[in-house]
Amino acid sequence: MNSTGKVWLVGAGPGDPELLTLKAVRAIAAADVLLVDDLVNPEILVHAAATARIVQVGKRGGCRSTAQDFIERLMVSEAQAGRCVVRLKGGDPFVFGRGGEERAFLMAAGIDVEVVNGISSGLAAPSSIGVPLTHRDWSSGAIFVTGHERQDQHVADGPHGPSRSPDWAVLAQTGLTLVIYMGVARCRQIQAALLAGGKPADTPVAVIQSATSATQVHLVTTLGALADDLAASTLGSPSIIVVGDVVRCADVASDPLLVQAVG
Repeated sequence: MNSTGKVWLVGAGPGDPELLTLKAVRAIAAADVLLVDDLVNPEILVHAAATARIVQVGKRGGCRSTAQDFIERLMVSEAQAGRCVVRLKGGDPFVFGRGGEERAFLMAAGIDVEVVNGISSGLAAPSSIGVPLTHRDWSSGAIFVTGHERQDQHVADGPHGPSRSPDWAVLAQTGLTLVIYMGVARCRQIQAALLAGGKPADTPVAVIQSATSATQVHLVTTLGALADDLAASTLGSPSIIVVGDVVRCADVASDPLLVQAVG
């Protein structure tokens, strides 16, 4: 009999515990060990068994983080010991969650692994303020892109080709909605690159922090004013930046958390 356990890569969604999928709840309840990321709402752990071992493996940009190789080795060792392991990630494990890397590592070690998708903040954040990512009048598609630049990207490329920063000039010309993850720290550089690429300064922009949580707050402005308005606000990470005319749909008239509205 094969005594090897299993690893589930589970998306915990953007923050609101009610946005968990039924499959995620089932996996969490069955787990012997849960490796929990920093952005996961602690209320979600109510679904875990009382006997489950919960290991906090926080990973947040700009903060001290648990080493990725430690997390991967721990998942393998726990599964090889016959345990059911849940790697619980904010959002979706396959959207800027390193889920692809972890799945490949686990499969190479002969571990059974299953992915349970979660609602990504790139979907939930815009809709939380009434912004659709597509709109027949304004945008025929959306692009999810990271604003975070790998510190080692010029040293080592991935196994399937080079890892590069986004080409903001190309993105500026697409006419599609841009959904930028992890972009607050490099907001001024991203703004300058999009403007230099031809994106109009009056393009509406929204920044949504802590989407769907009790502490959610947002700013609605324009690309030309983005960096200065964000610096003057109280917003920080984790935030999603949405660039495009669809932001004109934002609920801004009576929102007490509004920082600035598009003119």
